[in-house]
Amino acid sequence: TGISADTPFVVNSATGWITVSGPLDRESVEHYFFGVEARDHGSPSLSASASVTITVMDVNDNRPEFTQKEYFIRLNEDAAVGTSVLSVTAIDRDVNSAITYQITGGNTRNRFSISTQGGTGLITLSLPLDYKQERRYVLTVTASDRTLRDNCHVHINITDANTHRPVFQSAHYSVSINEDRPVGSTVVVISATDDDVGENARITYYLEDNVPQFRIDPDSGAITLQAELDYEDQVTYTLAITAKDNGIPQKADTTYVEIMVNDVNDNAPQFVSPHYQGMISEDAPPFTSVLQISATDRDAHTNGRVQYTFQNGEDGDGDFTIEPTSGIIRTVRRLDRENVPVYELTAYAVDRGIPAQRTPVHIQVTIQDVNDNAPVFPAEEFEVLVKENSIVGSVVAQITAVDPDEGPNAQIMYQIVEGNIPEIFQMDIFSGELTALIDLDYETRAEYVIVVQATSAPLVSRATVHIKLIDQNDNSPVLKNFQILFNNYVSNKSNTFPSGVIGKVPAYDPDVSDRLFYTFERGNELHLLIVNQSSGELRLSRKLDNNRPLVASMLVTVTDGIHSVTAQCVLRVIIITEDMLANSITVRLENMWQERFLSPLLSTFLEGVATVLATPKEDIFIFNIQNDTDVGGTVLNVSFSALAPRGGRYFSSEELQEQLYMKRMALTGASMLEVLPFDDNVCLREPCQNYMKCISVLKFDSSAPFIASPSTLFRPIHPIAGLRCRCPQGFTGDYCETEINLCYSNPCLNGGICTRREGGYTCVCRQHFSGENCEVDSRAGRCVPGVCRNGGTCTNSADGGFRCQCPAGGFESPFCELSTRSFPPRSFVMFRGLRQRFHLTLALSFSTVEPSGLLLYNGRLNERHDFLAVEIIRGQVQLKYSTG
Repeated sequence: TGISADTPFVVNSATGWITVSGPLDRESVEHYFFGVEARDHGSPSLSASASVTITVMDVNDNRPEFTQKEYFIRLNEDAAVGTSVLSVTAIDRDVNSAITYQITGGNTRNRFSISTQGGTGLITLSLPLDYKQERRYVLTVTASDRTLRDNCHVHINITDANTHRPVFQSAHYSVSINEDRPVGSTVVVISATDDDVGENARITYYLEDNVPQFRIDPDSGAITLQAELDYEDQVTYTLAITAKDNGIPQKADTTYVEIMVNDVNDNAPQFVSPHYQGMISEDAPPFTSVLQISATDRDAHTNGRVQYTFQNGEDGDGDFTIEPTSGIIRTVRRLDRENVPVYELTAYAVDRGIPAQRTPVHIQVTIQDVNDNAPVFPAEEFEVLVKENSIVGSVVAQITAVDPDEGPNAQIMYQIVEGNIPEIFQMDIFSGELTALIDLDYETRAEYVIVVQATSAPLVSRATVHIKLIDQNDNSPVLKNFQILFNNYVSNKSNTFPSGVIGKVPAYDPDVSDRLFYTFERGNELHLLIVNQSSGELRLSRKLDNNRPLVASMLVTVTDGIHSVTAQCVLRVIIITEDMLANSITVRLENMWQERFLSPLLSTFLEGVATVLATPKEDIFIFNIQNDTDVGGTVLNVSFSALAPRGGRYFSSEELQEQLYMKRMALTGASMLEVLPFDDNVCLREPCQNYMKCISVLKFDSSAPFIASPSTLFRPIHPIAGLRCRCPQGFTGDYCETEINLCYSNPCLNGGICTRREGGYTCVCRQHFSGENCEVDSRAGRCVPGVCRNGGTCTNSADGGFRCQCPAGGFESPFCELSTRSFPPRSFVMFRGLRQRFHLTLALSFSTVEPSGLLLYNGRLNERHDFLAVEIIRGQVQLKYSTG
């Protein structure tokens, strides 16, 4: 009774045996207490009870167990042998168990031992530790009750002890460094080693002495440059370097660093003097010494060896040289003080370092003068301006020369040596002042030429001086009578009236500096001419733009502000018609040009032509003068037309050409002008094809400007030569390739015989008949113009017909024809030239007592070889011709 449900015992109700009904665990319940009651089966049932105590006896059924499975501890390597390191504890739940401890693993080299003391295991150091060999131990400790066991692990970290001092790799360091090493650069890195670890092995570096040029990094041991080095100040440095560890106590080591400074070329040569001066005579011979320069260099060895040079300097354009080692400067050639009085030289002192250092120095060399130069005028020939009318005896100019020498060598004396005869000027011997001895007049003589001499004994020089007078206003303007010939060609094709300036009033003033002013005094009330008062330029009024001729006389006044002059101006307006131009001719004058022809030969030419043509010179109209640019010489082309003496018609171009050519010598004699043969007509070269006839066509350009001469303003009308081709009479076809026989229709009347000729026909008339077609009968016809030839006079007869009264001279009746003519020596008769190109029939009868002579000549009027001639040569008739 009195037991719980989990009591591991039961009692047999019959026998009373108590038996175990469940597992027993002493470690959980060591004693059980309960009561047992015995009851009979009687009635009343009786019972009795008893208390039962059951003690559970221990058996070894539990293993020891460590209180910790892992232990961690640090142990210094210098711990003494026997030092207690750690106690470990294991618990065994069994009664009276005896636990023993053992190190069963990880005890390298048996450094540790364990003993059992009071139920714990005490780990002690049994042998000395060495950090370098083992830095960590993991011990396996086993607790055992002789039957069961348990394990734990003890982690022992060995800590280093400062047992080693720092040790430098070398007791002495030697380093070379250039003196130009930049500040902040590393010189050398030194290092020490410490076999300890951690803080014991962390080394700090120190400089024992304060050397301002160097510092050391405390951690890396790098020695760096903290100030510039100078080999010239200190060559070597010795640094004491200490390395200390950070253990306790600190340990240290010391080494020495010797730093040797290498010289670099960091010093330029220095001259003894900042600048040098020297003097030398300009006549010194080449390679004369002038002066010596000297320089030093603080650098050592080759860096401090100095040489001297002008290279990249200034050597006076090669006039000086310098000796490289001594520094002596010498001349190279003879010097000229007048060319270079002072030389500014630049020399260099150069050391032999790499790269070389250079130092310039300024050298001034003054050249001493010698009298080696003659005086020099401004030029060998020059001008001096002198006012005219200067007072006699006054200084009018000063002529000076310059002597390039100096001092007494430059003193000059002057004199006139040529050109002063008679004596007009006087020259001061010292100053060169020029005095006029006569009255100087610009208009009498504008220029004097003298030769002056400047002497710097024994040297002399001469110059030609043109003394030109400056004009003063002491003369009146000059103006002569002049005319304006305005050839007004009025054409419907274009308006070419000259609206611009046609020329100037031909006035001038002997005083070249005067300004002239121009005005019309009278005669120009209609303002036919417009004058620019300041320039004298003339213009034509638009009132003249018509087809009316005009002659107007005017008075022109020109003044220079003080003096005035008046002259007559005649304006002639000549109307040039198409008829005049179509019947014009151009003659060629040799050694002539426009200005010379107009002044004064225009009138002479007109009189000569008038004499040759037997017509008044007022009826000759010159409309163009033009320089011939197609020839090599000076040839002037003069174009004009002329009225015939009677009848009011113009001479045709052919008439003018033939008359002027035949009377060319007479024209030359009358006009005093050399008249050349006529130029070829453009058709002479026969540019037309087949039987086409070339017709010369002249066009005229009236836009040319006026031509000016001292007495005439002339407006030219320029001819422009052209041509056209057409079929002549007697030819037909698209290209004039077919010739027609014009006799096929029997055009000759009254029994006349038709004879073919090129381009037409000729009627050979019977007696009493005349006319182109033999249509005129002197017995029955009446007078008609031209029926009587050669100046004969026609008279009608009362009973019909007419009669020609012929002039004296052998003319034949009935029509005053001339079929027979005798010729005294050097005489001839001139007919129109034969123009046939393809067919020519010529018949003549003659008798002569001369064995040789010219019978007929048909050719050009310019003496060129293109002709047809019939001659008697030693009694034989010969035909000659040339095609040019």
